[in-house]
Amino acid sequence: MTARVAQYTLDVSDLDRMARFWSAALGYLVSQGDDGNAKLYPPPGRPGPTVWLQGSGTPKRGKNRLHLDLVADEGQTAEVERLIGLGARLADVGQTGAEGFVVLVDPEDNEFCVLDGPPR
Repeated sequence: MTARVAQYTLDVSDLDRMARFWSAALGYLVSQGDDGNAKLYPPPGRPGPTVWLQGSGTPKRGKNRLHLDLVADEGQTAEVERLIGLGARLADVGQTGAEGFVVLVDPEDNEFCVLDGPPR
């Protein structure tokens, strides 16, 4: 018996802002009720885990212990520029520049990476 990743959950302070950012970043559809949470779904025909944005009302503290690694269809540089245009920012976590990934943070400072190709 094994497990698979079905959903990624992220605690957020500003649900609307984070739903806009992550749905645009991933190309996911948003389902948001009035309970302070939102669920993001991959578009039909595209596999992938759902993303649960859980309204926490508290700011992030410290470095993430778990983060997303994204791979772009159109190349790393273009994807990093697109994500920065959506509100991400470059982050320095001690990388040298030779790692094969770029570290970014979302609008609430959650780290994630954009890989230069499929994971090795």
